[in-house]
Amino acid sequence: MQLRVFTEPQQGATYDQLLRVVRAAEDLGYDAFFRSDHLQRIGSGEPGPGPSESWLTLGALARETTHIRLGTMLTSATFRLPSVLAVAVAQVDAMSGGRVELGLGAGWYEREHAAYGIAFPPVAERFERLEEQFEILTGLWGTPVGSTYSFNGRHYTLADCPALPKPAQLPHPPLIVGGKGPRRTPALAARFADEFNMPFSDVDTVREQFDRVRTACREHGRDDIVLSVAQTVAVGRTDAEVKRRLAASDLAPDELAAGQGVFGVPEEVVEQLSRFGGVGADRVYCQILDLADLDHLELIANEVAPHL
Repeated sequence: MQLRVFTEPQQGATYDQLLRVVRAAEDLGYDAFFRSDHLQRIGSGEPGPGPSESWLTLGALARETTHIRLGTMLTSATFRLPSVLAVAVAQVDAMSGGRVELGLGAGWYEREHAAYGIAFPPVAERFERLEEQFEILTGLWGTPVGSTYSFNGRHYTLADCPALPKPAQLPHPPLIVGGKGPRRTPALAARFADEFNMPFSDVDTVREQFDRVRTACREHGRDDIVLSVAQTVAVGRTDAEVKRRLAASDLAPDELAAGQGVFGVPEEVVEQLSRFGGVGADRVYCQILDLADLDHLELIANEVAPHL
């Protein structure tokens, strides 16, 4: 299994902190660096230093790195027009030399939408918009140079869009669909995604959702989707170090019991992560919340990753 670093900058991180993390992750051999797409801290705690715009950040990091892949888990479809998002992602893909991946979701955190004056439609409409966004993104990127693209949907209309620029990766950067929904989410993954991600769930729940995605893919005549999980990770050389990193992860005991995180000394974490591999996971997004703890990244890279 590949290990990827997954950060949550809205919980408190400057650009300089993210730059240190992505450089460390690249030096340590992680496959990718991903960040969330939120504009407000989730839960309690100090709000500083404030949010950072995900694609602006990734564009800057693209010029400061050489080979680590970069992406979002997940960009919120409510935050941007799909046509403008297509331009931003294509540009960052070119800036990175073809290392970008786009995770796109319907959006869920109502509080940040209210705070920033962003419309937050009912869930059914958000999924309708998400589906149209995928159609527009793939349509724009797939339009031959010199031709234009038009789209007339329920929520978005494009008329003779020049469909430029094109991303460096062809036909487009890998697209990621993620979530726990039993019906709409697997169907969207089967239609549009190169990868499906199951966030913060126990192994049995992951197995059930992976099976739904595989079934949806077969119904669409495909069997080539990458499967992945996201887990909060707390690894330590000693029990005391594990407890310190668990405290930094801010997971409550009931969340740990629900399978939202893996924790322990390296051998224990290898065993826990291997269970996800056993149900088909190709990748693990290791959610790291203490971005000042670069030793944590090094420990996972040296003592966990080689055994997966």
